Amino acid sequence: MAGRKRKTALGLNPTDLKVSPAKLNKQCEYPQSAETEFSQHRLKEDFFNQPCISLAKALLGKELVRRCADGTELRGRIVETEAYLGGEDKASHSAGGKRTQRNAAMFMEPGTIYVYPIYGIYLCMNVSSEGEGAAVLLRSLEPLRGQRAMRELRAARRKAGARQLKEKELCNGPSKLCQALNISRCFDRRDLASDPDVWLERQPSATPPEPRDIVSAPRVGIESHGEWAKKPWRFYLRGHPCVSVANREAERRSGNAMNESDV
Repeated sequence: MAGRKRKTALGLNPTDLKVSPAKLNKQCEYPQSAETEFSQHRLKEDFFNQPCISLAKALLGKELVRRCADGTELRGRIVETEAYLGGEDKASHSAGGKRTQRNAAMFMEPGTIYVYPIYGIYLCMNVSSEGEGAAVLLRSLEPLRGQRAMRELRAARRKAGARQLKEKELCNGPSKLCQALNISRCFDRRDLASDPDVWLERQPSATPPEPRDIVSAPRVGIESHGEWAKKPWRFYLRGHPCVSVANREAERRSGNAMNESDV
């Protein structure tokens, strides 16, 4: 006799996370007229309307919030980003001004969510910025709330019997954070400034990171793009355990540069 299906804390069967695009889009529909209580700390349109590199740095320390259908709130602090400038940036999906059905969100208003698949099974979440075809990739989060649900959402995509993830491993990569916060393809082209299911917040009690706390390093996984692979457009909080991969050379360089500026 077949065993009972395991469910996540959100009431989902693991198989529910693998559905057709049509079914996925239907699941993600929400009533436009529904009254939603937005947080007073929510980031609005003006925050996103800044150059790509500036936005990538400004996002560090902000909180990504995901409100699920059952009211469960998943929350994480952004600790790592990458900037993709479009235009001449050969590593960008919009390099040379290329527009496709897939990357349309990169050309929409700043603050538009761009979700795309990699390797056919994983997803990455980006946020459009000022600039034609420019967007910031969210690479890593520090889990703050809803860790039990995050753990179960991650476990649903892993092999049976796999070891339990440490908390710092729940969102320490672009696809991992999408799994942990249940970000699906249907979030593509939605507006972070007004969406009822996902948004960004700035906590008034939080101290913005100082320039010396931010490491600038080459972006990850784009080695085939020559000189553009060397651009130091990955930004992360120095010494944070939830960063996907630390670049010690970049940390030494940025540390030395800050020390020289203090002289």
